[in-house]
Amino acid sequence: MQISKLFPEIITFMVLFSSINSLQAKSFPNSECTECHNEKGFSIPLGKHGELGKKELYVDNQFFKGSVHGNQQCTDCHNDIDKVPHRKSALGSVDCISCHEKLDDKDSVASKRRNSLFGGSPPRRVIAYTQEYQLSAHNDTQIKNNASCATCHTAHYVYPSEDKRSSTYRLKSPELCGSCHEKALKEYRNSMHGAALKTPWKGDSATCADCHSAHQISDLTKLPAHRVITEGCGECHEDELDGYMSSPHGQLAWHGDKDAPRCVNCHDSHTITHVDDPESPVNPANKVKTCQKCHANANANFALYHPHGTTNNFKKYPELWIIAKGMGALVILVLVFFYLHSVLWFWREKKERPVIYQHSDSRSYPVRIKPEKKHSGIYFQRFPWYWRINHWMLALSLMFLVFTGMVVMYPNTTWAMTLVPLLGGMETLNNLHHWAGLIFMLAIFGHAAVVLYKIFTSKEKFDWFGPNSLLPRMKDWEDMKGQFRWYFGKGPQPRFDRWTYWEKFDYWAVYWGAFVIGTSGILLWFAESIGRYIPGWIFNVATIAHGLEAFLAVLTLFVVHFFNNHFRPAKFPLDTVMFTGVWDMEELKEERPEEYERLKASGELDKRIVKGPSKRWNIISHILGFTLLGIGLILLIMVVNGFIDHGLF
Repeated sequence: MQISKLFPEIITFMVLFSSINSLQAKSFPNSECTECHNEKGFSIPLGKHGELGKKELYVDNQFFKGSVHGNQQCTDCHNDIDKVPHRKSALGSVDCISCHEKLDDKDSVASKRRNSLFGGSPPRRVIAYTQEYQLSAHNDTQIKNNASCATCHTAHYVYPSEDKRSSTYRLKSPELCGSCHEKALKEYRNSMHGAALKTPWKGDSATCADCHSAHQISDLTKLPAHRVITEGCGECHEDELDGYMSSPHGQLAWHGDKDAPRCVNCHDSHTITHVDDPESPVNPANKVKTCQKCHANANANFALYHPHGTTNNFKKYPELWIIAKGMGALVILVLVFFYLHSVLWFWREKKERPVIYQHSDSRSYPVRIKPEKKHSGIYFQRFPWYWRINHWMLALSLMFLVFTGMVVMYPNTTWAMTLVPLLGGMETLNNLHHWAGLIFMLAIFGHAAVVLYKIFTSKEKFDWFGPNSLLPRMKDWEDMKGQFRWYFGKGPQPRFDRWTYWEKFDYWAVYWGAFVIGTSGILLWFAESIGRYIPGWIFNVATIAHGLEAFLAVLTLFVVHFFNNHFRPAKFPLDTVMFTGVWDMEELKEERPEEYERLKASGELDKRIVKGPSKRWNIISHILGFTLLGIGLILLIMVVNGFIDHGLF
């Protein structure tokens, strides 16, 4: 009964299945196709009466067998043919993409192109090129007579691009591309790149595919095309590319800044000529005029800027080499000393604060107990509200500076290329960087102004080398030696007063950094105005100093400063003093015993005792503190990632 009810549906399914099966392509041996197509001269007339000539249908079977598709059946591609001979109307267009998308990992080809700016790439999967083509301008169906796969690779004679028989062999690419881009081909033939192809004994030269790539063809006005062409230039001009990408020109242009010059803006594209050619835009006689395309006030001084200046070529760029090596040595010395200082400190504190294990009746193994800090419930004011606000301004502006600066310093990292467009592009980030810089400088020099005002208006004479001064003194040297003796168990830990030697280092390092970063930042910000009066190469020096000092700041503040104040065992996981402004009296005794005894003896200690923070403010302080620490560590990871991938410059 139930089967009889389903009988109509079964009949319908069988009819549909039979219809679908009849539409599937039949497979014929290639020999049946070559009976006609392997005959030389085999063609069909074009037009109603053949007035448009003939369409060649001859396929050289031997040449086809030697191609990468030589093992394929004709009907693998021409799968709409169900009988031979067939009519033209039975032949549809071949879909290369759907087949190439199914290729697996073993189907790869050698690739000259790089996956990253500073390293070569292994052979790439064919499917990767297929995906690139689908996103390219050549796959735009709205463009009439656009290039298809067969336009470049031919229909039947597909060979690897490094094979001289291939239509896409790199030395053939000018003529291949020029069949559509006639104007570009004419210009290219007269350029130094095109002319060099006629004199191969002088060395290799760039072809269309070297600069534009084979499959990543896109709108030349768009960012992807700029990145492809920039990397293409770097395939031959590696040193020049490294210098360009270390400069504000390359860094900003990589992120799509419309005002930043690209390779073609200075050197031209298809008409490029040697720098010695009087017609070259970068010929010394034409350099000022070329700079004036972007910098209207440029003069001979301004044109002394090195667009491709690197720190690795002393002979060509001695001033850049000296600054980079000198500051690089400073960075290494500071980091080695203070990282060693932190490691030894951690080791000694862990040794003096052993982990306690207590046996429990409810468990079969000892339970780890964290040593509790002593609390007196009496609070000592270490920082008044205005110094805390100053510290917040400094910390927040510094983090904004690091983020907005490092996406420029390491422009081609994955995180930089992802974040910049999400945050509104380089124009927005540049504005944020400049405003953060102003707040940073205000916090630094505003602090100095208040300190000096308080000193010079105080009725009491200020002891410039006393315990309340941040100027280095002999005790700091003795404390540092004593601290290292303590690290190695050769003596007790020094008794510190109000300011320790590492706090003084942090303090004056900020002023040093503010001077270097601030001065170089102002030079770069107002380069067009200042560049009329100073040699342009000073801006190269400013770029190096700005980047190196920022790098040093990140690796000291977010590692050493965080450790000294938050991550060492005695402080872990957070010291909230910069939010609450107070220490428990027991903490003062432990951290600054000499200050405690000095203030107690003078009677000043009682004047500094204040009410402790409320429970709510204590919670808020922890939330804010952990948030800032988290942001700092994320920024540190980003910078270290950029350094590992690309180095400093």
